[in-house]
Amino acid sequence: MADQEMLRQISDWKEKRRAVILAHNYQPGEIQDLADDLGDSLILSRKASRVDADVIVFCGVRFMAESAKILSPQKTVLLPRLDAGCPLADTITAEQVRSLKEQHPRAAVVCYVNSSAEVKAESDVCCTSSNALQVVQGVEAEDIIFVPDQNLGHYVSRFTEKHIILWKGCCSVHHRIKAEDLQRVREAHPRAVVLVHPECRPEVVDLADEVLSTDGMLRAARRSEAGSFIIGTEMGLIYRLQKENPGKKFYSVGRLMICVNMKKIGPEDVLRALQKDQFDISIPEDVARRARGALDRMLQYV
Repeated sequence: MADQEMLRQISDWKEKRRAVILAHNYQPGEIQDLADDLGDSLILSRKASRVDADVIVFCGVRFMAESAKILSPQKTVLLPRLDAGCPLADTITAEQVRSLKEQHPRAAVVCYVNSSAEVKAESDVCCTSSNALQVVQGVEAEDIIFVPDQNLGHYVSRFTEKHIILWKGCCSVHHRIKAEDLQRVREAHPRAVVLVHPECRPEVVDLADEVLSTDGMLRAARRSEAGSFIIGTEMGLIYRLQKENPGKKFYSVGRLMICVNMKKIGPEDVLRALQKDQFDISIPEDVARRARGALDRMLQYV
């Protein structure tokens, strides 16, 4: 845990650098507590582009910091741990996207934001877990190359007649949940409302009461009259859910719902980032320009 002296130093350096700290919902509780704003990757990137600050300390993983930099090219965007990556984003490269486009020349590429800047640059439009269906329905093409998350793409395919060409990537944390895991927790808490992320396996999605993004889960918990919930996403969200809804109970579908990369950043890393510009995100101009086009087109559907 961060001691008071470290928190004081972080506060002083934030003021000195005209910086803000943004943290993803999956970050450790101590990082959530010291952040100026919380949210999912898209919400935080949009806030980064609007906030009156010179420096953005992005507590998340690399693709999120890249998106913030793409949307805020004039600002310094720092990722406190350079090794905070995303295995899902790493399942596909720009070269592989180009190969898919050659194989399916009539298809449009819809790219989940959980991807590298280079992959976004090869895509027609990005999407989030909350607007993926709207994006797919909105593009003119009838054939859709959906990268990189096959579970999210499969979920979208349930609600459209378009032909969805899936890339076989997945979030290891969400894909780890099995139907029997959810059934076991549901038996222990039969009155709990089940909220799962669309990155989960199809058979897990089938058992849910609602399928929502992390931001959608936060809204659902606030508005619901239910007193308990089973949460099918990374456990970091439960910290925020419990903090914002102290009278309600939240249960994880399992003890393994931890993204190691999302847990790498600590207060000492945030302090070093502010003191030493660790680690300044830089994206080649051509890649950033094309990736921004895909992100800007996505924002029409938010």
